[in-house]
Amino acid sequence: MRPLLLSLLLGVLLCSGSLAQQSDTSKAPTTPTTKEKKSKTESASAVSSSPPAQPAPAPPPAQAKPEAAKEAPGAQPADKEEHYDMTEVPPVVTRHQVALEGKPLKYTATAGRLPIKSGDGRIDAEMFFVAYTLDGQEADKRPLTFCFNGGPGSASVWLHMGSVGPKQVVLQPNGFMPAAPYRMSDNPNSLLARSDLVFVDAVGTGFSRAASAEANKKFLAVKGDIEAFGEFIRLYLTRNDRWPSPLFILGESYGTTRAAGIANYLGDHGISFNGITLLSTAMDFGTLEWTKNNDVPYILLVPSFTMIAAYHKRLAPDLMQDLAKTRQEAERWAANDYMLALAKGDSLAPEERQKIIDQYARYTGLDRKLIDNANLRIDVGEFTHNLLLDQKLRVGRLDGRFTGPDPEGLLDTRFYDPTGSAIVPPYTAVFNNYVRTELGYKVDMPYRVFAYEEPEFRKWEWGSADQGFPNTAPGLRAALVKNPYLKVLVMEGYYDLATPYAAANYSIDHLDLGADYRKNISFATYESGHMVYIERGSHAKMKRDLVEFIERSLVAGR
Repeated sequence: MRPLLLSLLLGVLLCSGSLAQQSDTSKAPTTPTTKEKKSKTESASAVSSSPPAQPAPAPPPAQAKPEAAKEAPGAQPADKEEHYDMTEVPPVVTRHQVALEGKPLKYTATAGRLPIKSGDGRIDAEMFFVAYTLDGQEADKRPLTFCFNGGPGSASVWLHMGSVGPKQVVLQPNGFMPAAPYRMSDNPNSLLARSDLVFVDAVGTGFSRAASAEANKKFLAVKGDIEAFGEFIRLYLTRNDRWPSPLFILGESYGTTRAAGIANYLGDHGISFNGITLLSTAMDFGTLEWTKNNDVPYILLVPSFTMIAAYHKRLAPDLMQDLAKTRQEAERWAANDYMLALAKGDSLAPEERQKIIDQYARYTGLDRKLIDNANLRIDVGEFTHNLLLDQKLRVGRLDGRFTGPDPEGLLDTRFYDPTGSAIVPPYTAVFNNYVRTELGYKVDMPYRVFAYEEPEFRKWEWGSADQGFPNTAPGLRAALVKNPYLKVLVMEGYYDLATPYAAANYSIDHLDLGADYRKNISFATYESGHMVYIERGSHAKMKRDLVEFIERSLVAGR
């Protein structure tokens, strides 16, 4: 993932418009007509849904290979405009069994694409999904969870193959990269024993595609993305007779931006959720986007800097003795002394300034001169580059526990995140094999784990700039007050610098909710990074927290 999408682009969420009209009839597959552009991935990213998240023969029932479109007389050359075949193809359905919680569970996997149509019935895009449903269950009693990562520009392979799906990529116990060839195993922490699961890839990622570059524009925006996912959910419920089911959302990173918007958007269209899980939260970008006139992110980064410095043993011995106490101490200092000092700006007295520099160095392990030269404001790139500079190592952004030498050299290089380099290859290789072999979904189209390097994703529409930073938190607030039974679970990792845990807490604390509604929000914290599930102990805790959350939400509904 790249540093805050070159500083996280920005805008605000507007949840307006109506769900597109859809037809429930499927056409027989036909030969596709276009050429697929090569997908690219890179370890830098936006907020990202996860690390550089990783980032078949044509006949049915799988999606066929796109081929070059023929040019009509007088038309623009084919390479000027790409068009993708939007013919509906029946999904691939396979049967499986897995042992979870000491019991063998039989389930059905469905892999395919659902059409997103315009008002006149034209298919503007098709969104790829993999659904897992436990056999022999009653729809009105069986929970259904829609899962997605974010980016924007990341497929949902991370939650699918790392978190709650029935299969998982095998990593080292601490979540670090194993040696190739990579493999998968049954996932003992899958949520399938408690909820059916639908993993969805945003348009432009995975096997999801818009019909053309022109059609794609509407989906590359905060608003258009929310409406596309909203229409996908509506159509999935309709085609699979799941309207009576208890409904949940699990969104990660930019997926939480999307989840907050979807909750309000679909609520206004008659679809209410029982529970929403926000994993590595990015709703209010004013808490994440550091600029010369926005000191809030600098304040909220400090506690995460403290935890990462402690992990790498860069703090004084007295701070290393009780890390919970040290973390709380850093939180208090950042929210009080440090915040007041930044607010004073150039009027800060020299002796006060030096005291802040000394305290900042104590809580972060950074050099005092660096802090002074940075005008007391250290961003993520400066921290990850300088914490272990004496060892010539970079620290991870998505997970500060990861380290590695910069591939291009120590100084004057682009931003580099060792986390992505360690995680992208295993997930990419394992998923591409799994989707073709076990799920039987065989297409020649490349599975885009990341779409950040596609030109159109660099033009993501973040909303109305005159309203400040993008912020879908108001959508979550609206959903909560409209539905008093809605529960929200906020999951956060202490070593995450992409979406720091203090920033998530700040966003929730500023929803302007009374006590009656605030009690519907709970928190879960982890000794892990952005993807809390890659570390084995945190993964097991995440599963327990999710199961407990589903039970609480269902009781509230009753």
